[in-house]
Amino acid sequence: MVSCRVCNLRELMAIVCVLLTTIVLGLGIWRCVIRIQRGTFAPPSTTPVEFCKNGGTWENGRCICMEGWKGLRCTVINFCEESAFEDFTFKRIPAGRYGPSIQTCEKDTKNVGSPMATRLCNLSLSGELKLENPRIGNCNENLKTLEYQTKNISQDAGNISQEVQILTSDTNKLTADNITSATNVVGEIFKVSGDSKPQAKELAVTTVSQLLDANEEVFQIAAATDQNNTFKTLIEQVETYSLSLEDSSVVEPNIAIQSVTLSSEDTKGSANVLFSVFKESSNSLTYDSTAVNKAADGLKPDDKIELQIFLNASQQNIETCGFVVYQNNKFFQSKTFTTKSNFSQKIISSKISGTEEEQNVSVEMIFNPNFNQREFQLHSYACVFWNLANSDWDTHGCQKKQGPDGFLYCSCNHTTNFAVLMSFKKNYKYPKSLDVLSTVGCALSMAGLALTIIFQVSTRKVRKTSVTWVLVSLCISMLIFNLLFVFGIENSNKNLSDEDNNNNEDYNNKIPTRDTIDTPNPTCTVVAALLHYFLLVTFTWTVLSSAQLYFLLIWTMKPLPRHFTFFISLIGWGVPAIVVGMTVGIIYSQNAGDSQWELNYRQEEICWLAVPEGTQVAKSPMLWSFFIPFTIILISNAVIFIVITVKVLWKNNQNLTSTKKVSSMKKIFSTLSVAVVFGITWFLAYFMLIGNENISIIFSYLFCLFNTTQGLQIFIFYTVRTPIFQSEASKVLKSLSSSVGRVKSLPVVTPLRLRMYSLIRSLPSLSGNFRLLEPSMSTEELSLSEGSQANSSM
Repeated sequence: MVSCRVCNLRELMAIVCVLLTTIVLGLGIWRCVIRIQRGTFAPPSTTPVEFCKNGGTWENGRCICMEGWKGLRCTVINFCEESAFEDFTFKRIPAGRYGPSIQTCEKDTKNVGSPMATRLCNLSLSGELKLENPRIGNCNENLKTLEYQTKNISQDAGNISQEVQILTSDTNKLTADNITSATNVVGEIFKVSGDSKPQAKELAVTTVSQLLDANEEVFQIAAATDQNNTFKTLIEQVETYSLSLEDSSVVEPNIAIQSVTLSSEDTKGSANVLFSVFKESSNSLTYDSTAVNKAADGLKPDDKIELQIFLNASQQNIETCGFVVYQNNKFFQSKTFTTKSNFSQKIISSKISGTEEEQNVSVEMIFNPNFNQREFQLHSYACVFWNLANSDWDTHGCQKKQGPDGFLYCSCNHTTNFAVLMSFKKNYKYPKSLDVLSTVGCALSMAGLALTIIFQVSTRKVRKTSVTWVLVSLCISMLIFNLLFVFGIENSNKNLSDEDNNNNEDYNNKIPTRDTIDTPNPTCTVVAALLHYFLLVTFTWTVLSSAQLYFLLIWTMKPLPRHFTFFISLIGWGVPAIVVGMTVGIIYSQNAGDSQWELNYRQEEICWLAVPEGTQVAKSPMLWSFFIPFTIILISNAVIFIVITVKVLWKNNQNLTSTKKVSSMKKIFSTLSVAVVFGITWFLAYFMLIGNENISIIFSYLFCLFNTTQGLQIFIFYTVRTPIFQSEASKVLKSLSSSVGRVKSLPVVTPLRLRMYSLIRSLPSLSGNFRLLEPSMSTEELSLSEGSQANSSM
């Protein structure tokens, strides 16, 4: 009985290992099939499937359309088609905007590269689209030369205004100097006295609207280098201009200016004017976007209102009041409030005629901020005005109060340019804890890796060889990575309570420092860096393992180069440290003044490297410090794997005495053992990038199955299959069997043992297959574990 148990020890151990792997593999396949059948790869979305057309997005219960489309589902055309006029050709032009001509000024002109003409796609009050005749520019004039001509602005305002509008029509090409020069010219045009040159000033408003489409970073540079306060001058002149339009308005896509004249019947001792801005299906202002009520008694918020201002003035001599709406805050570059998002940040200006000393004014406002409520939540806000003396936001004379649901309520005791500065907290979608599949796979890997390390170290004298340093180092790095992955990959911020995340009820009117708020977590950053390091170490040791095996089997170097162990240790543990250290150092130095610099290195959802978005791919640490080294190592390992497989593992050996079946199985196991150490299964990561979600999720599960159990696979191929391990296990089993033999057996136990023994013996094919796991005693047969140890001096 004891001898039978000893003989079948290897088969039983192989069955246990294969059953464990099969269980994990079965769990993954079962979950994958179930999810495919149920179609639950992605969480259910509340967004109507393909409801918003033509690139529109569903936000806050409505479609936000791309420029050029409007309507409930963004299906109504809001642009003029491509056109030609005489020698000029124009691409599609959105309604209300000027489109630049394809033809540009030639190289020998001052205005080289700028459009030669612009054409307006006019939108009438009845909603009809009409292409106006082109405005042709002068290629020998540029924004700098126009600045010099502002000395005679009263005579040439019309021509100058037209030229600056043409030169700023292609906003993608505007530089910081262009913006400063254009702002200076437009400010001088608004300074022309009285109501003269009305068309020039309307064109100047068009130029202001076009400038507001320029890049935010370019505006920041322009503001930082603005020595003549051109932004301040423009803001003041636009406010003054808003009092000169009588009861009319000038509306452009990014700015709307409205004048309101008040008679004695309207005021009756006080002026009460309500100015409203309505929500639109796009981010452009139109003539339907604003409305004025001269006899209002207060604010009138409803679900169609995005912004509303109620002006109450008690003095008798008010004749005019004016309002200005800016679509964004690019002319209001703050030194204390940093913006990094593209949230709607409208600026509303109110002004009344008369001197400030005579004014007794109260202003009430409500803002309904336009942001994606599924991704962000409002954290705090402040009611502010633009202090022209300091060129920054200020809270003096303003306060915030309780307002209707969904609205931010502000009140101030003076008129000027107002805004609410909002800070948002992102609704991060923290993943759930590791599922059963990942947990079981990592647990098996960690157990297998720990046993492999112990075996390699403890049997050094028995094997009469030194420890296989490459294999041990690989197992150590992989074991630490698995431990960090299981216990540290989750960001502890996911467990924070959401109480007081929204500080809207805190009516202390304090200006936030930035528009997005994140909770710092240095521990998560440290874990991300350690995961980054140990995963790079793991891959480095795989390529060192492949190099070592290449030297031993292909070059047959006996012995290996001098100090080989020392140099590969420096490479294996040192090079990844340099890569991680440089990555963290560069990111920190580039964002030293940013309290949230760590999110440029790691994600918030999990403690791992930040994933590149949009145009940030080239700057991503994921690309340079992980993906590129990872790809180079995998390709190197794959090349060496193919060479070793063809020239060594599957090379015919005429002296082989084993049967063909056994030799084939040996070759298969040897090939698999090399593939495991080389990390060939990590190539599945590339298939996870496939655009088809169903295919991608299948490869995601295959990737998870093969790579979370990599440590278990190493244990099977490099520990279980070694003669020493099997010999030691046999001794242990013999000792246990001898102890059991001394004890009187129970009647029920013996039949059970006999039945179990008979069951195993009744499966000769299975028993024979698992017997093939035994390493061959033939010296001609390749044994990878022995080959990696021989002559390595590791």
